[in-house]
Amino acid sequence: MKKLRPAVVLTIGITGLTGTLLAGCSGAAAPPATTTPRMSVTESCTYLNTDAFVPSGSDKEKAGQISEHYRNVADKVAPEVAEPIQQMADIMKQVAASSTGTQTQDQLTQLRQQLDKIGQHCK
Repeated sequence: MKKLRPAVVLTIGITGLTGTLLAGCSGAAAPPATTTPRMSVTESCTYLNTDAFVPSGSDKEKAGQISEHYRNVADKVAPEVAEPIQQMADIMKQVAASSTGTQTQDQLTQLRQQLDKIGQHCK
């Protein structure tokens, strides 16, 4: 199986872990008719593999920026990949709300699980 190269290559210095993560989403309700149509799965995977967002600032600021970026990306991509990206955005929002802005081991595990779900569509 080809390893997923997620959209956003981030240095998650937040926990001292360098990793690759994706972007965020809002898979809850159908978008209003006035929004831009979502990408196909193929287009979404291409987009995710070329997106080069890099956060800046403190660990808390970076986590907040990552969460927001994930949400923005999720609004554009196919629903199949948008849902796990939304989950990642929610996790990063929790990280940003923490006192240190660093991910717990459980949060890192959850992020990896969501990346695996995206990888099932972007092979």
